[in-house]
Amino acid sequence: MKLMVHFPVLTIILFFTSAFVFPLTGKWSKKSKYNLALISSAIPLILSLLMAFYVSNKGGFSYYVGNWVAPWGIEIKADCLSVYMASVITLLGMLVIMFTRHISPSDVEEDQIHTYYSLMLLLFGSMLGITFTWDLFNLFVFMEINSIVACAVVSIKDKRDAIEGALKYLLLSSLGSGCILIATALIYAITGNLNFSFIHRELLNIVKDYPLNILVSLSLFVVGFGVKAALVPLHVWLPDAHSSAPSPSSAVLSGLVLKVYVIGIIKVMFFVYGTAIIKELPILKLLNISASLSIILGSVIAMVQKDIKKMLAYSSIAQIGYIFLGIGLFNETSLRGALFHILSHSITKANLFLAAGNIIKKTGIREINDLKGLGSKMPVTLFAFTVSSLSMVGLPLLSGFHSKWLLGLGSLRAGQSLSLTILLVSSLLNAGYYLPIVISAFFKETSLNLREETLITKGIEKFVLITLSFMVLFFGLFPGVPMYFVTKAATLLLGN
Repeated sequence: MKLMVHFPVLTIILFFTSAFVFPLTGKWSKKSKYNLALISSAIPLILSLLMAFYVSNKGGFSYYVGNWVAPWGIEIKADCLSVYMASVITLLGMLVIMFTRHISPSDVEEDQIHTYYSLMLLLFGSMLGITFTWDLFNLFVFMEINSIVACAVVSIKDKRDAIEGALKYLLLSSLGSGCILIATALIYAITGNLNFSFIHRELLNIVKDYPLNILVSLSLFVVGFGVKAALVPLHVWLPDAHSSAPSPSSAVLSGLVLKVYVIGIIKVMFFVYGTAIIKELPILKLLNISASLSIILGSVIAMVQKDIKKMLAYSSIAQIGYIFLGIGLFNETSLRGALFHILSHSITKANLFLAAGNIIKKTGIREINDLKGLGSKMPVTLFAFTVSSLSMVGLPLLSGFHSKWLLGLGSLRAGQSLSLTILLVSSLLNAGYYLPIVISAFFKETSLNLREETLITKGIEKFVLITLSFMVLFFGLFPGVPMYFVTKAATLLLGN
């Protein structure tokens, strides 16, 4: 226990330290930079899995920076929710780093590789900071690091569309940050605390004295995190940013960055305000409305896209809607569905973006209509795309089915038949834009003259695509391990 208690802060420090070392590696070979990045992502993964094993057996624990106990000191907390998310971040982070072994110069110039790895490690570290922190001030600090670095990994491509997408991201993200900062100030003004536990305790005592402060602050938190998580109607930055970024960046942005802001709002809603206060405010109804709009609009707009990465980006808006719907339905079953969907969508969408990026790198094709016949020429890549597409539709035996099933049951338990209808319609819409791509790739002939030698996928890229596809299938067949943490986390959230 004495050693384990240091692991949460150690994982963050390892990522940040490695990130600051990378600017010194400018003259190293590309392979050496890759090896250092891989090691830097593998060690935090091991530590995260050890923490998950410990928490599952012994329960959660806190680490106080500098040995200063809260509320005077900074508290870092490892519980079922945080170790679950940390495991997702570090596992997917390492796989994405592995995929960058043969990253295309059209995505990242070779003389910028060390900068790119530095930014990616900063991104992972800041996400772990958001996941483990237990006070509003450090939540804001890690969130700002994450937002700025996320803009940088988009703009590193140094092309007009990437810079334009990063600028939109930066402007709207700054708006979200401003909302969160004002909300934090409002909470501090009435409680005199920044630590989650101390704020929650104080709010329960003064809720009748400051109803307007509490309502406005929670509303600002939801808007701020809603912008950063691309919840409709606060989503307008996402399609350009995610579609124009390097493909490994797109996989991380859609697979992880959006989800960590969901974890942020979950922690604020349930650990800062608590269920007793949330039930008395209209926030849940607004979340359900925005989530439903995200699901339908994201799916409908994705159907009419011609560019494959833009289609995947709009699909991410719909998938974020699923998670917020699970939160808004506000029962244990729906929360389990939302939390499991964080894992399911992370691995599935990362696989889709990496597969799409591999297609673009090998063929130069971005138009969906031009993908026909590629199944026989790039079988591993299109197999990965197919497995993940079927998971997005919600096919049984794949990970996406379990989260949608739980969300459907949660809708019934909440008496929300409209939410159930939206889930069913969205699955049909998902099938409407994923299945035609799969069918045309495997059952139609290509009209393009593609040289076979240019279509060869490197071994490490195949390994990552197959691994992610296996995870989609494995967590569909055997969801027990993540479901253990999901169930414990949902119980913890609703019991606060």
